[in-house]
Amino acid sequence: NTKPEMIVRHLLHRKGFRYRLHVSSMPGKPDLVMPRHRAVVLVNGCFWHGHDCHLFKWPSTRPGWWRAKIDRTRETDREAFAALKADGWRIAIVWECALKGRTRLGVDEVADQLSQWLLSKSQEDVSIEGTRP
Repeated sequence: NTKPEMIVRHLLHRKGFRYRLHVSSMPGKPDLVMPRHRAVVLVNGCFWHGHDCHLFKWPSTRPGWWRAKIDRTRETDREAFAALKADGWRIAIVWECALKGRTRLGVDEVADQLSQWLLSKSQEDVSIEGTRP
């Protein structure tokens, strides 16, 4: 229920998509699950998932602890993605930088990209992130 997640939920609902939230029986407990489209949408915070963008900066205090924590989050993400793919799910990741910061795409662009991907039935996963400066 983070602010970026609430924005994505609102955008998709407004476009007519329906979903289930945080399905605990699925690997990684995805943020949004759309069984009809056989797709999951993950809304990732750039800091917590170690995204390579302007919103992520390694903390200067306790660097070893933070590196271990964020590396473990990345490893958990990889394991969940592999399990979801093995079960036949399509995966979309919406990064926080797509919705905020100086490189944001804007909510309409994010909504359009997500809805096009969902309707396309493409088996390719998608990562929606802010533009590179």
